[in-house]
Amino acid sequence: MNTLPVPMLPRLSEVLHTSPSNASWAVTATLLAAAVCTPISGRLGDMYGKRRVMLWCLSLMVAGSLLCAVADSVLVLVVGRALQGTGAGVLPLGLSVMRDEVAPERLGRALALMSSSVGLGGALGFPLAAFMAQYVDWHAVYWLATVTSAANLLLVRWCVPASPRATGGRFDHVGAFGLTVVLTLLLLGISRGTEWGWTGPYTLGAFGGAAVTGWVWAHHQLRCPEPLVDLRASVGTSLLATHVAALLVGFSMFALSMILPQLLQLSRATGYGSGLSMVSAGFCLAPAGVVMMLLSPRAAGACARWGARSTLGCGAAVMGLGYAAGIPLWGGVWGVVAVSVVVGAGLAFAFAAMPALIVADVRPGQTAAANGLNTLMRSIGMTVSSAVMTEILSRDRDAASVAGAASLVPSAAGFRTAFATAALAAVAAAALTPALRRRRGAGGSPAR
Repeated sequence: MNTLPVPMLPRLSEVLHTSPSNASWAVTATLLAAAVCTPISGRLGDMYGKRRVMLWCLSLMVAGSLLCAVADSVLVLVVGRALQGTGAGVLPLGLSVMRDEVAPERLGRALALMSSSVGLGGALGFPLAAFMAQYVDWHAVYWLATVTSAANLLLVRWCVPASPRATGGRFDHVGAFGLTVVLTLLLLGISRGTEWGWTGPYTLGAFGGAAVTGWVWAHHQLRCPEPLVDLRASVGTSLLATHVAALLVGFSMFALSMILPQLLQLSRATGYGSGLSMVSAGFCLAPAGVVMMLLSPRAAGACARWGARSTLGCGAAVMGLGYAAGIPLWGGVWGVVAVSVVVGAGLAFAFAAMPALIVADVRPGQTAAANGLNTLMRSIGMTVSSAVMTEILSRDRDAASVAGAASLVPSAAGFRTAFATAALAAVAAAALTPALRRRRGAGGSPAR
């Protein structure tokens, strides 16, 4: 759902008769809705049962997909995309269901496989949307999303058992409203900062409002007997380092979708572009997702044998090496594919480790909420990555104009800076691993 509209954005602004900035809300609305709904759905899942809340999220995603499929204006499309974003709550709830239902000796592999499916979905969604945008009407993408969302809804209804653990309690409505305001203002400033200007009044107002509201919200969470987010539990243990690592890994992961498609589609006349079509560039990203799925069982084995902390550090370090290898802009198409495969391999290990760290660090009744907060941090990292990479690749366009080209293109220096920034984020995530406690792997075997 996150990557479906990305290759269609230039065409959407034309067919919906709107500006590119308005069309980009098709991406921003989903990220905002996902960031807001993920921690809320995690808390509701702990209170009322994971499957029930999963069905609510998937029902909204079906409605949003159907609305996008019949959209004839940018407003209808953005509303539908926001409803699609509520489906992001399925991931932390699903990870929590794994803890309830899967035998301990199989839990590590199950968590790794589900967590790595995020990368596979993104890697396959881009070429699929690119193919339909180039050869079929863009509405067909969302008709397909409607069918798959409905199939997911039915499969969860038929196959996922009701949660044996439901804590009950009172839902923190004030905390949910405050979190919605904080995240909306924060992600709004991040995603629109390039357009509004990073020192402009709208951007500074959004960040200032997020800071003030965030302070009030945190004060309420610390005083509330049943808070939406248990800040003491999140800050007082190594969970905080896990959440910061999730933000950095999310930043590094989304950079792959921002850098490589542009590099592959640039004209060969630049000296570093590959001149591929939108569809071909999309399929060059697919191997990274396949590698993630193939390596996820190995990553789960690494968590059980060496510990989730070491697995997270190694995975983040491999991501950093992959991005560092792309800085020289070598090898053309095959060089770009090699970079994406190495980064995908590192993501498989990093994604397998984070849910294992959380499951080992919280009580069963807090699993969905903790996974929801971790997924939220990853979403914030992705949003920040989108804004930062856009700023880096657009900053040096004047120095990269190609003779006879109709428009300016990102420079080689801009791509090198983008690769280096993504590498630094991954290395920073690896550097956080000493702050994590050693613990048994998710499968129950002791870490060495």
